[in-house]
Amino acid sequence: MFHLELRQFPHVARAFNLTREELDLRFARPWVGGEAVVHDDRRWSPERARLTILEGPELRVEEIGLGRGWATAGRSSRDVTDSVLAEAKRGAQGRPAVEGFKSELRVAAIRPLTFAEVVELAAAQYPAWRASECLALAEQAVWELLHQRGLTLAGPDGELEQHRWQAVVLAWSTWAGDEYRLY
Repeated sequence: MFHLELRQFPHVARAFNLTREELDLRFARPWVGGEAVVHDDRRWSPERARLTILEGPELRVEEIGLGRGWATAGRSSRDVTDSVLAEAKRGAQGRPAVEGFKSELRVAAIRPLTFAEVVELAAAQYPAWRASECLALAEQAVWELLHQRGLTLAGPDGELEQHRWQAVVLAWSTWAGDEYRLY
């Protein structure tokens, strides 16, 4: 889940428990396009306001109440503002490739796949792309599918919990080796 804060002195607005689609549609895409974002009956201009995006677990109603939501989100989430906005900037060119590859990956993952096999699938689907582009596509698709529960990540000792995904997915040894599997 995503949690968002818009800040423009003296005003602050927050939104909690956003899906990626909601975040992109209502906030990230308009923001990187230079458009004002409308939230809580106020217009937030990218030129004057500051946007912060956190990714973490869904917050329960009692965790958000009485103004505690942002502090709670801050303790259990990580700041993903730069990566979400960078992806939104790639916009129309990047999303269709990611979405198409995610569909192919779901089908291929009927059997356990190594991370190297995922990159090979990306290279087969986009043979004219550079190796770095195929790796970026594979990494983005795997990351999104893990968070959407479309894939499961397993290591030598079985399924990995969500808090361990980032270290595994971001490690070069994962993409070059065969210790971890996706299914």
